[in-house]
Amino acid sequence: MITKRHLVFNWVILVVPWLSLLFLGRRNVKRYALAGAFIVVFSISNQLVGHMRKWWKFYEKKVSFLKGELPFSMGPFMPLSMWILKNSYGNFKKFILLNIIADGFFAFPFIGVLRRLRIVTLNRLNHIQFFIYLHYKAYLLYGVQWLYEKWRKKREVAA
Repeated sequence: MITKRHLVFNWVILVVPWLSLLFLGRRNVKRYALAGAFIVVFSISNQLVGHMRKWWKFYEKKVSFLKGELPFSMGPFMPLSMWILKNSYGNFKKFILLNIIADGFFAFPFIGVLRRLRIVTLNRLNHIQFFIYLHYKAYLLYGVQWLYEKWRKKREVAA
């Protein structure tokens, strides 16, 4: 059974990041949605592996994947990826720096806050391993966006 605290937390991390996309702009949402969706699907597959290998532990007794890991992917991951792409695509160094800041924030101080709130804690990963687990996906995100931009420009030239 999920506690009220955990349920409220899940709703907040699902709703607030998606509301932020109202400020991203329709054109940017369309431009970065494919890469964002790809990285969410990829992240969900990674989380399934992490769930099976018990890399983290939710404090609830019977937390399913839907109530535990999924809100983290469906909530902040895609909107944050789209915001980072909007603010840094075309400047790879800036892109990596923004991802290091975001992933570092989540892997170090924020996971500590989640532990103190008794939502989730790292189990078989230390903070550095968890940071690497989060960060390596940034390179895939940039690569998918690069391929999409290349395809889009090719299509515009053909039209």
